[in-house]
Amino acid sequence: MTLTKLAGGTAAFGLGAVGALHGIWTFSPWPLANRAEFARTVVGVAEADLPTPELTAAVAAALGAASYVVAARADLVAQVGPRRVVRQGVWGVAGVLLLRGAVGLVSSALTGRPTDFTRWDLALYSPLCLALGGLTACVAAATRVPRCPDRRHVIKRLKDPTNRGS
Repeated sequence: MTLTKLAGGTAAFGLGAVGALHGIWTFSPWPLANRAEFARTVVGVAEADLPTPELTAAVAAALGAASYVVAARADLVAQVGPRRVVRQGVWGVAGVLLLRGAVGLVSSALTGRPTDFTRWDLALYSPLCLALGGLTACVAAATRVPRCPDRRHVIKRLKDPTNRGS
């Protein structure tokens, strides 16, 4: 197994697991005892300000799509649709995860009064985003499409009468 497949498989599994967890959160505060504790610890808001189940389901679906795109780009599953969309999607996933991780670390570290959320953000949420983003960026960089030679050069060679079959 190549390092690209290992990185892609790890990132795809992690994204899929986080997506499944968000799917569970559409109807349950698991693994926490109640919605108030969930809101405070996982989301960092009051219970009344929790995202709707529909929004949480959309995040779960986006994470599932991200998992697929990374796995497809790492050649772990078949690619469906245009290769360009998958290629650009992997870069998008990497960028979003790296941005979320970096912003989360900075904003949680600069918080004057630590909360349950900021402690978890510094210990788990942001580092996980950075790790998954880094693995995804490795897949994106390792599977770059090589540049085509300059077409004018190829056409010129084809038109050159002295270039007979070489």
